[in-house]
Amino acid sequence: MKLNIVGRQMNVYEDMKLLIEKKLAKFDKFFDREGDATVTLSCKHNDKSIEITISAAGALFRSEVRADSFRDALDVACSNIERQIRKNKTRLARRLRDTGFVLPDQGYDDVVPDDEEIIRTKTFPAKPMSPEEAILQMNLLGHQFFVFNDDQTGQTCVVYTRHDGGYGLLIPEQG
Repeated sequence: MKLNIVGRQMNVYEDMKLLIEKKLAKFDKFFDREGDATVTLSCKHNDKSIEITISAAGALFRSEVRADSFRDALDVACSNIERQIRKNKTRLARRLRDTGFVLPDQGYDDVVPDDEEIIRTKTFPAKPMSPEEAILQMNLLGHQFFVFNDDQTGQTCVVYTRHDGGYGLLIPEQG
């Protein structure tokens, strides 16, 4: 698995890099060399934060944890990712076998437009999928909504988490 370690407004020391590499090496059994992991460390007011994002077979696994130390945050984040992978390993195995690895091009561009309303834009691949797959991706990312192209109709749709714990699907009207 390819690993990218980033320190946000801080330097990441070599011993921490080695620890991260060692902890994330256990995910190699799930992804071999087809995975791509980004680990972002940040420290704000003595609050240590680690964000791990693993991309493999068109699926994203993400965990963000704040703790008193980077080691504690890393342990919890790795446990969260492992739980997500085990929960969805059947679907992941099918994707790895059927579609091969597709690295999503996740681009983040911070912008400050003239009207100062849009703070950040995000680009993402709009891969055709079923609403069930979109809900899976939304849950893996820990988001409240997920935009996708419906594999049956080709329309851009949105799945979202409802306040009652269920899911909703937004389908645009034609005409």
